[in-house]
Amino acid sequence: MNTVTRLLLFPTVLAAFVVASIVRADSPVHEADVVVYGDTPAAIVAAIQVKGMGKSVILVAPKKQLGAMASGGLGKTDKGKEGTIGGMSREFFERVGKHYGKDIGWDFEPKVATAVYEEMLADAGLDDTAVRRGRRLDLTDGVTKNGSRIQEIRCESGERFRARVFLDCTYEGDLMALAGVAYHVGREPRSQYGEKLAGVLEPGSEDYRQPKQFFEEGVDPHIEPGDPSSGLLPGIQGEGLAEPGTGDAKVQAYNFRLCLTTDPGNRIPFTKPNNYDPARYELLARHIQARVKGGLPVTLSERVAEGSTLLKVDRMPNNKTDINDGSPASLDYIGANWDYPEGNYAVRERIWREHVDYTKGLIWFIGNDPRVPADVRSEMMAYGWPRDEYVDTDHFSHQLYVREARRMVGRYVMRQQDCEETRTKDDSIGMGSYGVDSHHIQRVVVDGRIVNEGNFLARPTAYEIPYASLVPKSDECTNLLVPVCLSASHVAFGSLRMEPVWMILGQTAATAAAQAIDADETVQKIDYGTLRERLLADGQRLKLSEWDPASAGR
Repeated sequence: MNTVTRLLLFPTVLAAFVVASIVRADSPVHEADVVVYGDTPAAIVAAIQVKGMGKSVILVAPKKQLGAMASGGLGKTDKGKEGTIGGMSREFFERVGKHYGKDIGWDFEPKVATAVYEEMLADAGLDDTAVRRGRRLDLTDGVTKNGSRIQEIRCESGERFRARVFLDCTYEGDLMALAGVAYHVGREPRSQYGEKLAGVLEPGSEDYRQPKQFFEEGVDPHIEPGDPSSGLLPGIQGEGLAEPGTGDAKVQAYNFRLCLTTDPGNRIPFTKPNNYDPARYELLARHIQARVKGGLPVTLSERVAEGSTLLKVDRMPNNKTDINDGSPASLDYIGANWDYPEGNYAVRERIWREHVDYTKGLIWFIGNDPRVPADVRSEMMAYGWPRDEYVDTDHFSHQLYVREARRMVGRYVMRQQDCEETRTKDDSIGMGSYGVDSHHIQRVVVDGRIVNEGNFLARPTAYEIPYASLVPKSDECTNLLVPVCLSASHVAFGSLRMEPVWMILGQTAATAAAQAIDADETVQKIDYGTLRERLLADGQRLKLSEWDPASAGR
């Protein structure tokens, strides 16, 4: 058995250990007690919390738009058990609810999320001096360290940011990687942590739920049906699977969560993409044709039978949607993202553009290709781009759903057992409760049948998250906290990777950073009792027993 697994340092990480980088003498230098790097909800919450702790903060945001997935189309909140969500994370949803005249708002429009985050920053007194937008970390020599401490980070603009403590609140973990912190990309083998769902999964297994796994019988995987020499259709990665349980360097599929509208006064009709190629969707066309030939239903969004749904459409306020992956060949662009976690900005931009083209082409295919049932085509074309959303990005989301990239290998690695069995922690700093969940990772041909592999989805179970999963090992970095690409296996990360949880952890990381400064200690050595006291004062929900003993674990 050939196990492929990686404990990686970023390819340019040697630069991170240089005590004095060569920079322009006139490069602007900005200083604060804490520098938060990221534009995610976790980053926003962290910056606000640092300010609330009486410390100076600079939020260095790679993009001009803040909020990432929360403002990028993920309006259907993956909340798990509502009672586990506290602190500023809950405050965000309460503010959203207020906008809609409700106590709490779990479903919302992208523009509302954007407005709420901007309002929260303004209420905290964080203006453009404290929030530096459109500053991307220099991936060649963007981190300067002295021993185990980060001294400063440098952006592509040449600007340098110095702080006593840094927070990496990005989906990608670039700051973490450049700082010389160990991390993992892909799936661990089952033997590493003894996780039932780790590694390559066996098709058809009854041990876990794998929705959208199989295409219809008889769907030929080859460009010319019946002719293997013609090659595989676009979207199929290869023949066969590695032995079940083996690890690899592949990550679960990305997509765009689509905010569309049927409101005639707000709808911009779809137009045929300039580079539209129907061959990209031949696999879906054959799947549809096989269902039609077999007398099986095909719907746009209503699941009347397994395999019938082309798109998963959740209704949002004001005639808008949050649309997610649906059928075996849908919005998830399986296999197209494997180079993203370790890629430079050019590689990531290419992958982002490929996902945009694929997504817009898919919508056009469903709405116009004669192989799609007429009623489905008509329903698809009743939608359009919302005129009042994403006005700066041509009404299309500014955020690709990076479900998983790097994951830190820190002081404690969360694993499947921590989410489902050993659910209490002595150093709990928040709770998660969404079931472990991974989208498909690869699409291959097994015994002549096309198979999507890698998906699992378990029932929700509340559990505690340890502080030790937010901090690197002491010999790697002593003034960095990582609340998004936290220390977790691929399986455990499938539950942790939800925006409500990341906001909880962002607030916790900010609190810990301020306390490390007050105590003049490393982030590894802060007093947990003091941390716990402040987290509880801020409304965080830390223990299963303190939350709801009757429902914990249901």
